[in-house]
Amino acid sequence: MARIAVIGAGMGAMAAAARLAVAGHRVAVYERTETYGGAVRRLERDGFAFDTGPGLLPLPAVYRDLFVKTGKEPLESVVELVQVDPSSRHLFPDGTEASLPNASRAGVVSALEEALGSGSGDRWGDFLVRAREAWDRTRRPLLEEPLWPNWSVLADREPYPSVPHKKLLRTRRAGTLAEVGAWELRDPRLVALLESHALAYGLDPRVAPASAAVLPYMEHAFGTWYVRGGIRELARAVYERCVARRVEFHFGAEVTGVLEKDGRAAGLELADGTVTEAEFVVAGVAPEVLSGCVRGSEVRGDGDVPALPGMPSRLTVLLALRGGRPEGVAHRTVLHAEDRERELDMVFGPIRGLDARPTLTVLRPDDPSLVPDPDHEAITLTATVPAFPGQNWPRSEVFGDHAEQLITAAERAVPDLRERLLWHEVRIPADIAEATGTEGGAVPAPALAAAEGRLLHSANTTELPGLFTVGGWSHPGGGLPHAGMSGALVAGLIVEGPEFRGSQ
Repeated sequence: MARIAVIGAGMGAMAAAARLAVAGHRVAVYERTETYGGAVRRLERDGFAFDTGPGLLPLPAVYRDLFVKTGKEPLESVVELVQVDPSSRHLFPDGTEASLPNASRAGVVSALEEALGSGSGDRWGDFLVRAREAWDRTRRPLLEEPLWPNWSVLADREPYPSVPHKKLLRTRRAGTLAEVGAWELRDPRLVALLESHALAYGLDPRVAPASAAVLPYMEHAFGTWYVRGGIRELARAVYERCVARRVEFHFGAEVTGVLEKDGRAAGLELADGTVTEAEFVVAGVAPEVLSGCVRGSEVRGDGDVPALPGMPSRLTVLLALRGGRPEGVAHRTVLHAEDRERELDMVFGPIRGLDARPTLTVLRPDDPSLVPDPDHEAITLTATVPAFPGQNWPRSEVFGDHAEQLITAAERAVPDLRERLLWHEVRIPADIAEATGTEGGAVPAPALAAAEGRLLHSANTTELPGLFTVGGWSHPGGGLPHAGMSGALVAGLIVEGPEFRGSQ
């Protein structure tokens, strides 16, 4: 039985802690803030409750596996999972709209044919078939196994089987997601549908590899799910599972150093001067935070994957409305940007800013627990915005003005929004930085193959023996499912050793 110290109480860190505790280890978690969950937070005011992080759960099998492996209670015994149907409603700039059923290829094809015209559904359906091939080729090495030492195999090979495209007497294949859309989907509305999945994960479709096709495929194949009470309830359930397995939590405990002894990690030093010994250290924090804690050794070696490009952040607007949620409205509506190129330039370009009419996600949960009574509604607006490294934040009034623009844009999805609005609150990149410690409030993207390894994440092992990394900034990257997978990988590497090759 080893003593294991975990830095941070994010979803990946807690997933690792629960699995390690069940394996018989003594696990203690040290969290800088006063609560668990990392970016999975909640705001409560006047009887309203809102998720301030992710609002939906893809691939719930990851957390089902966590609960099966850490006790007799299944996930559904501690949270209520609801399949969202339709999965999403899409409003396009030309005035057309489409509502897509959940986890039904035939249903999606039919809906797109009816909404966007003959051939649209078939082109999207054919794309999903190719996306499935990319998923099948990368699922295990990208999600279920520790990052291979010869990770460059994943970096060099494009797993998406793109359709040959003839241009100027040359035959080319799509190398980026934008090229997949332009050459294979061809309809600008289908292109917007495709690229919105990448943008939601903080990826620029113009440079994201074609393998990013796995992101819409994952949602299509495994469905979109909501946790009754909000995703924060999932964080609560994971935290309580850790406590039930005798994981110790220390909140308000900022780690300032990783101790080393005989060339390996040996414990932690806290800001108050406390020193705790451990045989293993698991770090669920951003790379720059961990580097500041490891003073005597390099965390990453020369052969590690390239540094991730700067990831963007999110702006979230929380709306409290008078009047109940109307029957039959979609849980999720995506309003597509009027000028896609302008939006991408403002999020990812060298001169970054806030687009007045961006791609905007509107969440309207049918959940009585989020409102004071049936005569009110809670709505969340989310847009991808630049991160601001170096704490070079725009003035708070800038974000406030932008939130007003998003509310105006959201009236396309909620026509009576302004008349019903009681109050709103805004969560900006600085709030994400405060909750997670990430520079500029950046949000990590999932790992993807190809693109010379630019979207692979660093291995869960480090150059310092006994020190492991978990969560969105290490393999297999960002997103709720990926966080849970990283916890499983780290637990496997500690329990079984370097020979661990992932779940079977």
